[in-house]
Amino acid sequence: MGARPGGPDHLRAGEDDREAAVRRVREAYAQGQIPYEELDERLHRVLTATTRGELASALAPLPERDAGTTSTITAAGGRIRRRGAWRVPRTLRIESPLARVHLDLSRAVVEHPVVDIEVHLGTGGATITVPRDAVVDLEDLRAGWRQPLHRARRRPRPGGPRIRVSGTMGLGRLTVRHAWW
Repeated sequence: MGARPGGPDHLRAGEDDREAAVRRVREAYAQGQIPYEELDERLHRVLTATTRGELASALAPLPERDAGTTSTITAAGGRIRRRGAWRVPRTLRIESPLARVHLDLSRAVVEHPVVDIEVHLGTGGATITVPRDAVVDLEDLRAGWRQPLHRARRRPRPGGPRIRVSGTMGLGRLTVRHAWW
């Protein structure tokens, strides 16, 4: 059966769709799923695609990718710290009744266009440093005592990851900062 004329395959491909498809093709090449010769051809098809159907056909023969991983970090107290060049999972869950958390994503490898960070903290606070061009969403975060601090960038550059923070903060405060570089 073919695609319906008014169906989703005939919708115009947006820049976000095209960027996600380029990331997927590069990812497939980096994982050895396609040879170098095929990389150029697929990138050309993705970059010249005008509809979502054309994008889907350029990606169709690629093996399914993992939708992302979920990592959980738990600690009874102390510090939970991630910084430098670390790989950010699709979903990161942090749980602790007493720990202070510092996540620095400014130099981390962020492979997913959307990263979910779920925090469940008792009395400890948390600081998250996000990439300069990231868009931060705090709507699903419930703060018990102190409201989160975040000053959104005035003009975020397109193409940055979307960082969605959710969960519960007890007595501590969440502070989100954008990296300067």
